[in-house]
Amino acid sequence: MKKILSGVFILCCLIYSCHNSKHSNEEGKEIQVDKSITKKTSFNNLFIDSNAINNFLDKHSEYQKFKQQYNDFYKLRNYQCAWFDSSGMGEQAYNFMNLLASAVDTYNDSSLYNKKLSNEVDAFKTDTSNKALKVTPDISETELKLTGQFFLYASKIYGGSDMNMEELGWFIPRKKLDLTILLDSLIENKSDIKNSELQLSDAYKKLLDFLPLYRKIDMSVNWDSIAYPDQAFHKGVSSQSIKTIKERLYALGDLSENDSTAVYDTTLLHAAKKFQARMGLSPDGVIGKTFIKQLNVTPAKRIEQILVNLERLRWMPATNDSNTIIVNIPEYKMYVYDSARLQFAMDVVVGSAATSTVIFTGNLKYIVFSPYWNIPPSIIKKEILPGIDRNKNYLADHHMEVYGKGAGGIPEVRQLPGSDNALGHVKFLFPNNFDIYFHDTNNHGAFNSSNRNLSHGCIRLSQPKELAMYLLRDDTTHYSSVKVDSLMNLDKEKWVTLKKPIPVMISYYTAFVDSSGRLNFRSDIYKHDSAMAAKLFTPNNNLMAQK
Repeated sequence: MKKILSGVFILCCLIYSCHNSKHSNEEGKEIQVDKSITKKTSFNNLFIDSNAINNFLDKHSEYQKFKQQYNDFYKLRNYQCAWFDSSGMGEQAYNFMNLLASAVDTYNDSSLYNKKLSNEVDAFKTDTSNKALKVTPDISETELKLTGQFFLYASKIYGGSDMNMEELGWFIPRKKLDLTILLDSLIENKSDIKNSELQLSDAYKKLLDFLPLYRKIDMSVNWDSIAYPDQAFHKGVSSQSIKTIKERLYALGDLSENDSTAVYDTTLLHAAKKFQARMGLSPDGVIGKTFIKQLNVTPAKRIEQILVNLERLRWMPATNDSNTIIVNIPEYKMYVYDSARLQFAMDVVVGSAATSTVIFTGNLKYIVFSPYWNIPPSIIKKEILPGIDRNKNYLADHHMEVYGKGAGGIPEVRQLPGSDNALGHVKFLFPNNFDIYFHDTNNHGAFNSSNRNLSHGCIRLSQPKELAMYLLRDDTTHYSSVKVDSLMNLDKEKWVTLKKPIPVMISYYTAFVDSSGRLNFRSDIYKHDSAMAAKLFTPNNNLMAQK
């Protein structure tokens, strides 16, 4: 059964988008003090001095980077306290401290823990004097610490670590967080902080849920490497390695019952197929080198992989369009959504490690039936020109023609429409700076492989006609199935402009939870995981450092 990348492909429609028409701080527009909030009009009569913020930040460098957010937040409140009122510390302060404690436990992130602040909050909690509060230096200090700690927490957990994403090959615009509005909404609505709209996508939460399991496995199960078998294991064989394989599959949840025998039985066969499907392998139940290689990946390494992909999910921007086409490169899959519902999925071929497909977003605007293949200059230099030197009929033999002269005198070459065309019978354009697009192929045999990183960077589709019919579904009068077949077999290009462009996201997730709730892993085919890990797992980035 095909696995569907639950949540990740629709996260762009579900992630919280920080905006508020009343309080929006447009770039370059300074937030004004809300003078309608006064001690007479407000339920809370505790206010801090406006100068207290700068004095506080001068003493607490860890919060300095949030100076603008501090000023904006308290201007919105006319410097009314957020975490205190005349009866004492508010419930939201205790809820937030509980959330911090939970985050420290979940992520093993000591940077989120502020022992001094925790002690201060506990002191206010245990104060039973019931005296009407007045703003003292201690209250002002704790008030501003709570605000700063929230900014630290929210920026890290909801926005992700501070790093140059483009250096990691990621060109999807990063989600913008308005920390001021996040905190103002939380305090104003007095919502449960754990169930508030601050939460990240379902994909994030589902993936995060597997961290405790893998930490438990890491601590309790011996994960020394299993030797590769001389011959692959099939049902009915016996081997001491089978016992270890069963133990691991049981720990991972693929095997329902660990019988600790050395026989490859029917129960193990079903478990092996489940594991293979979760790893993106052919689910044939054969336990060979590829199977063992995946099973030998340590829980610690899987934890790292989960954390890397959680970080990517934090970056994802919001979008208002639930009609989306999403490709997950390491999974070699395309998913097509309409009104946030999956319409269909298909196998794809992506760029090789040497000519990797770029991670970015665009808008699909054009369908080109019976396309020419305008061959990139790099391929012309590396493949076409040497071919012409070897064979004067090279261009004719490959149904190509020279149609111009490019930079440096290099000829511009294109392949004519037809069954031999490398782009197949149709291509789909979402204009971008990377010259990447979707297209058919004249070699469908590549889709039979479980590793499909074979192209020069563009994305080949296993079911291109189905995508064309879907994109033209509102105009069946002009684009019937027969008509589309005809358009795909012309002797010249035919361009069709979509009435409404559809968003395209080319993504990269090597760990995700499918629609059955099963954790999937894929190979890091472009080494993006390892590049990110080098930046995340450092002493200066505690969220990821302490796996």
